[in-house]
Amino acid sequence: MPTLPSMPSGHSRPSTSKLMRKETGGGSGLLAMVLVIVSLVLFTFNVGETNGGPLTAVSGVVQTIVAPLRLAGAGILAPFAGMSNVMRNLTADEKTLTELIEENERLQARNVELEEAEVTARQLQELLDLRSTYNLQSSAAHVIAGATDSWSATVTLDKGTSSGFVVGMPVTDSSGAVGQIIACSATTSTVRLLTDEASSVAAMIQSTRAQGMLEGTPDAAMRLSFIRTDQTVNVGDIVVTSGLGGVFPKGLPLGKVSVVDRSPGSTYYSITVEPFARIDNLEEVLVITSLTEEQQVTAEDIEQSDAADMEAASGEVEKVEESSKSNEVEEDTETTDADDEEGSSSKKDEEDEEIEGAYVSPYSARRKED
Repeated sequence: MPTLPSMPSGHSRPSTSKLMRKETGGGSGLLAMVLVIVSLVLFTFNVGETNGGPLTAVSGVVQTIVAPLRLAGAGILAPFAGMSNVMRNLTADEKTLTELIEENERLQARNVELEEAEVTARQLQELLDLRSTYNLQSSAAHVIAGATDSWSATVTLDKGTSSGFVVGMPVTDSSGAVGQIIACSATTSTVRLLTDEASSVAAMIQSTRAQGMLEGTPDAAMRLSFIRTDQTVNVGDIVVTSGLGGVFPKGLPLGKVSVVDRSPGSTYYSITVEPFARIDNLEEVLVITSLTEEQQVTAEDIEQSDAADMEAASGEVEKVEESSKSNEVEEDTETTDADDEEGSSSKKDEEDEEIEGAYVSPYSARRKED
């Protein structure tokens, strides 16, 4: 038998485990290469699909299946991420913590600034909406101060004659009329509010067109005067400017009726009005600088107002005449009663005299006997 060649000295025969590891390593590299090629091919086909091919459908199905697992994994890992942040904060040095605190303060201040800017922008937008709705020729102003005493209801604006403002101009906020300018300097203006006791604005009930005067009161309320009791007024009715007097534009909102009282025999209602405007916390306002033609009262409005005044005056005259006649009747009745009483008294005196002449007392009779 032939003999096998002997192995060189110093070299050992490779073991079976080493050969398996070598073959396995080669197989893994080949598998990875195949997967990469397949991925490239699939990506190419997926990019080429425009209207949703089979690969897109398969991808959607896979994403639908995997989505719950992904959410579950995120929920499981969230506490660990939070703990990681806590541990990082606990192990942070003093400088890092100081920087974080300062950054948090800056962000809070910025948040407050942005919220305030949003509120101001919303108020200005509301003013622009009102100006657009009523076609107001106006200029915006900011309230910088309230009343300086407890006897008047006024505010001060940050604009004056240098901005074209003059005494008498009406002022409104986004909800409706608020007052009228009563004093001006170059840079400021003083506005008397509707709730001031000296305030008076021509107004009317929007639904019935019943006209009167909206006046302030000492208790900072508003009263609608000169609305006759033969006209219809209900709680909740809207009160607007009538335009009479040529100061306020016609139809500008003033408030709504909150109380209606009717005293027996009275010619006019006692009406309390709740203002629409935020009288107590005004910030941004519009000063109406001029009136357009449609905002002014017409001759027909003036005639109706005069007719209403004449009717009210006529009613007052009739009441005075009725009262005078009633007083005359009462006086006549009193005179007649007095005459009757006097006659009765005289007759009684005569009867008393007759009785006294006929009556003789026992004492007088004895005197005559003696």
